[in-house]
Amino acid sequence: MPHTKSAAKRLRQSEKRRRHNRAILREIKELTKRVKALAKTRSDLEALEKETRLAIKKIDKAGARRVLHPNAAARRKSQLAQLLHQAKTAPQSSGETKT
Repeated sequence: MPHTKSAAKRLRQSEKRRRHNRAILREIKELTKRVKALAKTRSDLEALEKETRLAIKKIDKAGARRVLHPNAAARRKSQLAQLLHQAKTAPQSSGETKT
C-alpha cells in the first residue's frame, strides 16, 4: 500500500495505463490472428489486404506510443506484409493435384 498521496496517485495512474496498454496489445493480437487465418485460407485477398492494413495501422500506433517496442512493431509489420505477399503470389489451389 502506498504511504503518501503522490504514491497513491502514481499507483492509480500506472494501473490505468497498464489496463489501456493490455487492451491495445490484445486487439493487436486478435487482428494478427485474423490476418493469419485469412492468409492461410487464401480465399478473399481483398479482405486479407484490408485486415492487414488495419493491423499494421494499430501496430504502428502502438510502436509510436511505446506500448510495443518499436523494433517489435517493425518485426510484426514485416511478418504480416510477408504473409500478404505470399498469399498474393502463391497460386490458387483448386484441390487438384498434378501427377
